[in-house]
Amino acid sequence: MDEIKSELQALNIGEVKPNEPLARHTTIKIGGPADLFIEPSSIENLQKVMMVIQKHRLKWRSIGRGSNLLVSDKGIEGAVIKLGRGMDHLKIDETEITVGGGHSLVSLSTLISRKGLSGLEFASGIPGSVGGAVYMNAGAHGSDISKVLTKAHILFNDGSMEWLTNEEMEFSYRTSILQKKRPGIVVEAVFQLTAGDRAEIVALMQKNKEYRKVTQPWNFPCAGSIFRNPLPNYAGKLIEEAGLKGYKIGGAEISQMHGNFIVNDGNATASDVLALIQHVKYTIFKLYQIKMETEVEIIGR
Repeated sequence: MDEIKSELQALNIGEVKPNEPLARHTTIKIGGPADLFIEPSSIENLQKVMMVIQKHRLKWRSIGRGSNLLVSDKGIEGAVIKLGRGMDHLKIDETEITVGGGHSLVSLSTLISRKGLSGLEFASGIPGSVGGAVYMNAGAHGSDISKVLTKAHILFNDGSMEWLTNEEMEFSYRTSILQKKRPGIVVEAVFQLTAGDRAEIVALMQKNKEYRKVTQPWNFPCAGSIFRNPLPNYAGKLIEEAGLKGYKIGGAEISQMHGNFIVNDGNATASDVLALIQHVKYTIFKLYQIKMETEVEIIGR
């Protein structure tokens, strides 16, 4: 790993750190170390990183802002590539925007709303990155990424890069082709928005933000929604009806505000969260014969 680190540093590709705790890079503040943590400073440097990774046949995965993610206490083998600074560019061409995968989704939706562009109001409270949102077809308030994405620039596992259209992304509920068939990193996304009344757009954004503030525990470290909604049922409602709100294992607790959130009291481990997830799955199946599937991505050793 020292050889790979030195090779990357010589290429001046951005930040390179060995044994970086991923608790520093996830919204739930949990996660052991990555063997090698890399934050490229541009798309070109990301491509250089991938060339080195392919050369050394190193295992790798990408992260964005670390929401919707639970990392093992034992960390992650190989390299973790974070899309952040340098991968957060933005170009606005009338109603079409091109944005880097590392851009904050919340700040993007806020910025474009002030320019009178409509289409991303639903994203005003989703705390992840653009890349992560496209990867999992993030959504809220009756809309999702698939409604506005034109195409996405993807870096695939073999180091190749390709633009995929909306149709080629094979979006469905909280998923895309990148989860099912072709693993890769969303480097850039192109969204087609519509011109609208700035005051109305901003007002709707604020309404969505306020709704999240009063219904979801964003004042505690959490990963966002833990379970997919087993439609036509809703995960949070099932968990609440099962009397599981406030149920705690170690430092992990099912939120008193919303049943589909697990919060970290400051001392939670990934093992605590996983045990709580299993308890919810067991309880809901026992009571309702409904199989709960996680929305949060669970990764690591």
